[in-house]
Amino acid sequence: MHAEFGNYLLVFALCISICLSVFPMWGAFANNRQLILSAKPLTVLLFTALFGSFICLVYAFYIDDFTIAYVAQNSNSMLPDRYKFSAVWGAHEGSFLLWTLIFSGWAIAVALFGKNLPAKSHVRVLSVLGMIGCGFVSFLLFTSNPFDRTLPFFPVDGGDLNPLLQDFGLIIHPPLLYMGYVGFAVSFAFAITALIEGEWTSNWARATRPWTIAAWSFLTLGVMLGSWWAYYELGWGGWWFWDPSENASFIPWLSGTALMHSLAVTDKRNSFKGWTLALSLSTFSLSLLGTFLIRSGVLTSVHAFASDPARGRFILIFLALVVGTALLLFLFRSSKVKTKADFSELSKDMFLLLNNILLVSATFFVLFGTLYPLLAEVIGKKMSVGAPYFNSIFPIPMILLFILLGVGPLLNWKKHDASTLKKPLIKIALISVVLGLLSSLIAGEFYLWVMVGLSLSLWVSISSFYNLNLMSRHKKTLSKKLSSLSGTQLGMTVAHIGVVVTLAGVVLTSFHSEEKDLRMAIGESKEIAGYNFSMKEVQDLTKDNYQATRVIFDVSRNGEFLLSLAPEKRFYLAKRQIMTEADIDAGFHRDLYIALGEALDNSGNVWSVRIYVKSFIRWIWGGAILMALGGFLAMMDKRYRKLKAENFAKISEDESKPIFSHPVEGD
Repeated sequence: MHAEFGNYLLVFALCISICLSVFPMWGAFANNRQLILSAKPLTVLLFTALFGSFICLVYAFYIDDFTIAYVAQNSNSMLPDRYKFSAVWGAHEGSFLLWTLIFSGWAIAVALFGKNLPAKSHVRVLSVLGMIGCGFVSFLLFTSNPFDRTLPFFPVDGGDLNPLLQDFGLIIHPPLLYMGYVGFAVSFAFAITALIEGEWTSNWARATRPWTIAAWSFLTLGVMLGSWWAYYELGWGGWWFWDPSENASFIPWLSGTALMHSLAVTDKRNSFKGWTLALSLSTFSLSLLGTFLIRSGVLTSVHAFASDPARGRFILIFLALVVGTALLLFLFRSSKVKTKADFSELSKDMFLLLNNILLVSATFFVLFGTLYPLLAEVIGKKMSVGAPYFNSIFPIPMILLFILLGVGPLLNWKKHDASTLKKPLIKIALISVVLGLLSSLIAGEFYLWVMVGLSLSLWVSISSFYNLNLMSRHKKTLSKKLSSLSGTQLGMTVAHIGVVVTLAGVVLTSFHSEEKDLRMAIGESKEIAGYNFSMKEVQDLTKDNYQATRVIFDVSRNGEFLLSLAPEKRFYLAKRQIMTEADIDAGFHRDLYIALGEALDNSGNVWSVRIYVKSFIRWIWGGAILMALGGFLAMMDKRYRKLKAENFAKISEDESKPIFSHPVEGD
């Protein structure tokens, strides 16, 4: 019965999303306040219906209801309870239900906290979100229904969750990633509404900024967790492979980063309007493109969910409708959004423009490299674009971007006096190069790219702290300096520091890590990067849903015992699948990482082993956490909460009233 009820709630959610698409928008054009007032309750109903449907699916997993095909395919009676919960979004149908639920959560957040918009603008935004919701819920119902039954014939036990996904990372990675993906739908809806109304002022940009920053921060965490999961779970010791599915989330992240900076210019200077609108539309469109890549079956990846061409066609049609409608609206209405560029070559405006050009260029390079093999296949050619392409071309715009990051925050809006900038920049540059050179020599063997990366990291870091001091120069103590900064200023500094921490981690781990593939037997020892790894014993284990062989290694340095590591080879009973479980000792400046290959004799006492000493790899993810933290700090800026509907231009007195806060008479 719970399956039927969950399915009914999906049908109800589709009806509600259709109503939300039509009635508030109609009411805004017809000036019908009763239809306008329907926006909030319809949004609440949409979220409630999807949440109820999600709970029904969770319950089906909890009671092992194998009469539901999705549960039978992705769960098992032996599966631990924590993984039964995460198995709800462990495959395509359930993950898209979670995606749609999170989308409705963003919609209800806009309904509750978007009252700084004029009344009609507010409901138009909700109506646009309702239109997007129609596509998402339709996709669930017609191609990806998680409540399809296996009756009258159903299995006694389920097929089990993919062993790769029986991990803590799966519990938190997809929800955070989806929060970022669908969060950009809010920026998209704001842009569509502004185009409909023919108005995109600095107040519109200011109203959009916290939503965009929040989505970007969640996506940052989602991308970071995906990298971290691949590192420790797949057993290959890498943190980024330029896999198409990895790129699918990285592409909108790059575009979203450009959008955040463009919104800052539109907010502060009321310029870059067309650029900001285009980025608002394209960032969400790129999120949908990522969905198509992951769920259509056009690519093969450990991260991909589905391989059903019907689903791919549906997403492609939906993507064409969304992008096509947005593009047409932009072409016909963007002329009403007037802007002028009144800034000099040396100004914050110019450097943010260059910043955006570089970020959009990087987005294009990654997008081209990801899609080119698919386009080549259409014309009958088999081609692949791998890491060498991305590693050779992606650093070019990034190096230029880091150079700009050290200068841009120090500049004034509109125009800056070059004479005030020359001395501090020369000092910062000299200090950065000298310290970068010294740091690269201390790290070990000298590599030019390590010196360049560390120098750029120091360049941006020192510049950020110098700028922080300038902004709070009238305050004497550190606590007063920090409290005097706005959320945006503090968040920008923290995020920029996060970027340079990640850059330092990337260059150091890329050039100063060591790895060896070895044949080792019990009692044997090998030395790598000054660490001695000794194979001590082999153990057999039996757990709830798998059997494992564990090999114990003792690690010492300079004759002193440090720790033991215990990688495993697991055999999952339901799927009869063998998996490798690496063991890692994480540290601030290095990771010790061991993954098992195959047993090389019948006794199980000789194994192929892969051992890594990864330098500073945790800095990559630590920097990403700082980036997200900076985003959340910026999102809390008081200016966003003080914005009033009355601040918007070209609205009538009646239209500016906060209609959701008090009863309103009908027409």
